[in-house]
Amino acid sequence: MEKKRKNVLFITADQWRGDTLGCVEHPVVQTPHLDQLAGEGVLFRKHYTQTVPCGPSRASLYTGLYAMNHRSVNNGTPLNERFTNIALEARKAGYDPTLFGYTDTSADPRELHQQDPLLGSYEGLIPGMSSGVTLTDNQRPWIAELKSRGYDHSLNEHTVYNPVPNYPGAEKRGVTFPPPVYSTEDSSAAFLTDELLKWLSVREDENWFAHLSYLRPHPPWIAPEPYNSMYDPADVSKPVRMESLEQEGEQHPLLKMLLAKIPGKKFFPDSYEGLAAETSEKDILQARATYYGLMTEIDHHLGRVISYLKKSGQYESTLIVFTSDHGEQLGDHYLFGKAGYFDASYAIPLIIHNPEITDSTSGKSSAAGNQVEVFTEAIDVMPTILDWLDLEIPQELDGRSLLPLLKGNVPDNWRKEAHWEFDFREIGTYQPMIEQQFGLSPDQCSLTVIRDERYKYVHMTALPPLLFDLQEDPEEFINRAEDPDYRHLVLEYSQKMLSWSMLHRDRTLVNINLESGKLIHWKGQRILTKPEA
Repeated sequence: MEKKRKNVLFITADQWRGDTLGCVEHPVVQTPHLDQLAGEGVLFRKHYTQTVPCGPSRASLYTGLYAMNHRSVNNGTPLNERFTNIALEARKAGYDPTLFGYTDTSADPRELHQQDPLLGSYEGLIPGMSSGVTLTDNQRPWIAELKSRGYDHSLNEHTVYNPVPNYPGAEKRGVTFPPPVYSTEDSSAAFLTDELLKWLSVREDENWFAHLSYLRPHPPWIAPEPYNSMYDPADVSKPVRMESLEQEGEQHPLLKMLLAKIPGKKFFPDSYEGLAAETSEKDILQARATYYGLMTEIDHHLGRVISYLKKSGQYESTLIVFTSDHGEQLGDHYLFGKAGYFDASYAIPLIIHNPEITDSTSGKSSAAGNQVEVFTEAIDVMPTILDWLDLEIPQELDGRSLLPLLKGNVPDNWRKEAHWEFDFREIGTYQPMIEQQFGLSPDQCSLTVIRDERYKYVHMTALPPLLFDLQEDPEEFINRAEDPDYRHLVLEYSQKMLSWSMLHRDRTLVNINLESGKLIHWKGQRILTKPEA
């Protein structure tokens, strides 16, 4: 019997806000190919990452574990080698998962020599993943390609994003308006897409697993023509924030510290002086317009990939997952990047095209155009892919397969809220400031969030909590934690959070027992499905 074709295309676009797609009614950004993919598949409207920044969030995405279990809590924090991941598990089905981009995985140093190059960067490769093209911060494969195409041989990872000097109209727009020296045909997104398409072209008769990991729309916010001018700042909404930076910082001591420490040059040109929180409205609006342009550029290249799959007859045998590692504040609450506890940093897109869901009458996908409105999390992606590949889902995972939801069925024991964590210890960077300002040790620098349809509770290890009434205050301006009318909810949600934490303790071995003289291994979900009445 001929082996059934099953391909996996696992796509991440870095720092993509969940509210920024045409198919979720964003008023400005154009994402026609992703909108079409959502129309032919399933769009998840309440999808959240587990943590920030890039390395920790990807650790959760690739291992299916909450940050409290994998403990790779910051860029550069090693990922314990004892954990399995999506690549290692896919190999059990004969796949060779191949990366085009990066995974930001920090190697476990305990079995490596101190001179091992893997310990010189946090941008290692997740174990089990092969490299088609690996693009870390040094961008060497792409820069080598640029040089081979005649670009200046002095280009390096620091200068490749330099804007074109004296660009017409730049003085009237924000600092992120001028394009880079490379054309849109030669961008890193174009390069990665070209490499993936070449790789796919010689694998049309075999099953494959590709992980396409774009940097964009992550900073630096500089977009090649025509994407740099595609969106007018005049059409872009202003950031959601208090009238003054001082008022914003009054919400919580952690927020005040973040606003006072994040430099603008993390997001804008190196010559940019001052704090990110003090960015002018002109630069904020242009940054948003440039951010949207980078999104449309990624959408264009995804359209190329999907077109190839359809023309080569592989679209109907390929599971396509599009998501991000985390979101972006874009000036909301005076923040840029993804630090803190606000929704904009954690709400991310998820679109899944499952080719196996078809209507027996029409032959078309029975799930096409569906939108899932229950809470889903990044940890659900790994078990979903494994489930689709007919592989056993490891018992250690915190996430759950989304295949029932793809078929229009919501299990009666599905989660009613989303959870995420943020660890702000930042060893070697801001920890001295944290110790001086708050008197906290690194292990005290963490927060955990529980967020449902109505309320959002933020618990901090050693700082005061926050409670938001999202129905009355959807923009998260008013902390109700000390409000007497909400005091009972602080207790209720802190108890919910404790129960969640206890339920998701590591269970790698706890459901195995030898007391009877033989090995007994109970397997099942953490929460049993309620029996039918």
